[in-house]
Amino acid sequence: MDKNFIVGLKLKPRRKKKRLWVWILVFILAVFAVSATFKSKSELINPISKIRVDIPLKSVVENILADTKGTYGIDIKNLKSGESYFLNENTVFEAGSLYKLWVMATVYKQIQDGKLSMEQVLSEDVVVLNRKFNIDPEMAELTEGVVTYTVSDAIYQMITISHNYAALLLTEKIKLSTVANFLKENGFLQSQVGTDGDAPKSTASDIALFYEKLYKGELASEQYTQEMINLLKKQQLNDGLPRFFPDKTIVAHKTGDIGWFKHDAGIIYLPDKEASAAAEQKTYIIVVMSESTSPAGAQEKIALISKAVYEYFNNH
Repeated sequence: MDKNFIVGLKLKPRRKKKRLWVWILVFILAVFAVSATFKSKSELINPISKIRVDIPLKSVVENILADTKGTYGIDIKNLKSGESYFLNENTVFEAGSLYKLWVMATVYKQIQDGKLSMEQVLSEDVVVLNRKFNIDPEMAELTEGVVTYTVSDAIYQMITISHNYAALLLTEKIKLSTVANFLKENGFLQSQVGTDGDAPKSTASDIALFYEKLYKGELASEQYTQEMINLLKKQQLNDGLPRFFPDKTIVAHKTGDIGWFKHDAGIIYLPDKEASAAAEQKTYIIVVMSESTSPAGAQEKIALISKAVYEYFNNH
């Protein structure tokens, strides 16, 4: 056999082997290059992601309010961390049905002091109530008949469905002057019960202070504090703060609206697996009061603000 042929046979496999190693080397370099590029991109993306995670509470709220017409008063406080956000918190708004929070607390104080009992029956003619509280006959929900409730039932109706005549019945019994004293004694100095036909007025700051004092047990005994919070948890008007919350989220709140004013305020209990029964460890107060030419639009904003704040605190 020709030696050159034999040499040729031996040389050809070596060329193939050499080419194979070249391709392997090229592949390794390509993989390295792709990996380095991905790593470089990741290093660019991560800081952005981190910024998004760490958006401050202020931005979370104000992003919702961007280009919003109307005036909003907001007071938010995390009762565990102390982190807070305020916007026009000292601006005075007509309180709407938020005044019923003061009536509730004053009634419970009188029950605690033995001046009232839960079983006591209250009854009054609608005409009398309308006259005593300067309710325009054209604006009155009721114009005839008699309103009769036990104290217990009146409180329940007043808070859970915001029943106006249950509130008037209780207010007539305890007197507006007593409610005014309650405000003064507890430092709600920006709030007014409304007399001589004036509407009750308050601020986001005062309403938040009410909830903080209630939460800390500073408005009544432990028993009656818990009863008031439980009543607020049974609120049936839930198109505001709790609207976009996950199912079974615990919310103790009260709505308020009248005319161009739309409000919602309460205590939100976040889920906390580490806290077992002490869910209060992840609890915050949120008060949103508003005045606008679109109360329905304000209601939507309240719900969106509440959702954003919930997600913020739930992830911090």
